[in-house]
Amino acid sequence: MTVKKQTVTNSPRKTGARERAAKTTRDTILRAAIKVFSKYGLSGGSLEKISRAAKSHDRMIYYYFGNKDGLFVAALEEIYRRFNEAEAALELDLNDPIASMRLIIAFILHYYRDHPEFIAILNSENLLRGQHISKSSTAKEFSIAAIGVIDRTLQVGTQKGLFRPGLRSRDIYLMIASLGYFYQSNRFTLTAFLGENLESPKIFSEWEDFVTHSVLRTLLIAN
Repeated sequence: MTVKKQTVTNSPRKTGARERAAKTTRDTILRAAIKVFSKYGLSGGSLEKISRAAKSHDRMIYYYFGNKDGLFVAALEEIYRRFNEAEAALELDLNDPIASMRLIIAFILHYYRDHPEFIAILNSENLLRGQHISKSSTAKEFSIAAIGVIDRTLQVGTQKGLFRPGLRSRDIYLMIASLGYFYQSNRFTLTAFLGENLESPKIFSEWEDFVTHSVLRTLLIAN
């Protein structure tokens, strides 16, 4: 008597459920890692702390991310992804490039203020001379998206005769980002140094006005 082998196949429902569970576990670990790395940095952000924050186990970190460095690369990619996702949601009217540029400037400054984890993790990576972000396969894609928003606005403004020709979107991005980043990353020491609370909404608003005015003065053709 010949017994035929039965092929056991997983139902799409079971496979889908496992995939969703795996994604949930990975996402939970990644969110926990961002919180821990932003508070303790790479050296102080131990796998034990991350596992505890994620209510998971160290072995799951190794399974999904390879090691601690791999997890830190993923954390960097995730904070950039969040930034780009938020920026992509901006409702820009390119028929009014000046208003669009004002909106972009406000978005960047407010995002840096409202997402201290973004600043903290980038501070840690800069202390490490960018050794992790350089391993990312998506870092360049993130920068293209971030600068692309400014580039489109700059092109329209130039075509309309509002913005000076010859300006590079990279330079405008660096101008906005550096002014916003420096303020947020140094706000505690600058508060003590200047004797003014840089976390005050009033002072932040004054700085936002100054940055906006400075960028537009750089862009606009003098009448």
